[in-house]
Amino acid sequence: MPPPLSVPAWLWAATIATLLGLILLDLIIVNRRPHKVTIAESARWIVFYIGCAVAFGAGVWIFGGDEHAAAYITGYITEYTLSVDNLFIFMLIMANFAVPAIHQHRVLLIGIMMALVMRGIFIGVGAQAVQRFSWVFWLFGGILIYTAWKFAFNNNDDEEYDPNGGVVRLVRRLFPVTDTYHGSRLTIKQDGRRMLTPMFIVIIAIGGADLVFAVDSIPAIFGITQDAYLVFAANAFALMGLRQLYFLLGGLVEKLVYLTYGLAVILGFIGVKLVLHALHENELPFINGGEHVTWVPEINNWVSLAVIVTVLTVTTVASMIKSRRDTRRAAEQSLPGQPATGQPATGQTASEQSVSGQSVSGQSVSGQSVSGQAVSGQSVSGQSVSEPADQASN
Repeated sequence: MPPPLSVPAWLWAATIATLLGLILLDLIIVNRRPHKVTIAESARWIVFYIGCAVAFGAGVWIFGGDEHAAAYITGYITEYTLSVDNLFIFMLIMANFAVPAIHQHRVLLIGIMMALVMRGIFIGVGAQAVQRFSWVFWLFGGILIYTAWKFAFNNNDDEEYDPNGGVVRLVRRLFPVTDTYHGSRLTIKQDGRRMLTPMFIVIIAIGGADLVFAVDSIPAIFGITQDAYLVFAANAFALMGLRQLYFLLGGLVEKLVYLTYGLAVILGFIGVKLVLHALHENELPFINGGEHVTWVPEINNWVSLAVIVTVLTVTTVASMIKSRRDTRRAAEQSLPGQPATGQPATGQTASEQSVSGQSVSGQSVSGQSVSGQAVSGQSVSGQSVSEPADQASN
């Protein structure tokens, strides 16, 4: 991995000020005219934020070189992709608290601002840790490999997530909360005392959910670069674009049925990369006598970028193909008079097939029922489809 960039304090300050300026501009627009975000509006904002991220990457390329630029772009794509999985949780939270559509944009904006601050703290601590203790690479690698295994074989975390758990439950215990929303206000004064509104609780839930996911995503990007400046910038641009992606994709995220498997491959790959780097930087006395293991290969950032882009492309295309196939199959099965998939239409006995979707106890009648009743879903044992229907009257 290339050494970290030498970033002066003024550049840090300018970068943070620019990011805060973008967020403030967005917040002013939201507060000026609360509204339900349209797909076209979301698409424009996403293009804008991706353009900002790419422009930042171009600056890194010009002033920092291609290796650092590749590290930043790879980290940005990884963080953006991992953040997409957060959308499932955000949708669950929005539905659970019945957030009005015109206020969802504000909720996500403030929640992501909180997440950015908390991730900044995580990044600062993580950057110091990886510089001082080589064994941290083992820890991060283990976290990613374990998370990859969970994604691949125990993909029920979204369903098991409790929007009312953890910090939300604690806040409800400590502070009074109103039963209804009061516009976009976070607190109100009711009966002489200050109370929180459900809007405040939702924002806490969004920020808390992202903090939980940061436990996976922060080690992932440190597996690509240990440069705190690039890690912070990649996280910031990924989070800022995530909010608009929520409105653009909406229920379409559920169609990416293979996304979690793609994430499992990506996290597993980065976890292995971290383990290999840990061997190179090894100082543990029980491994190679505390000496660096120099013969193991290291994976450069260009290879990482190629692997991640390939995995995302394959999983997205495969998901779209499966989604279209399932939609077509469901449409075919919903057509009236069509035989079930895999069952012959003619030449079968009534024990294998009922006629016109109806059967009666002991006999099958095309479109008719005996004694005014038809037992749906039961076939006729021993009767032929070709037998005259008038036998039913005997």
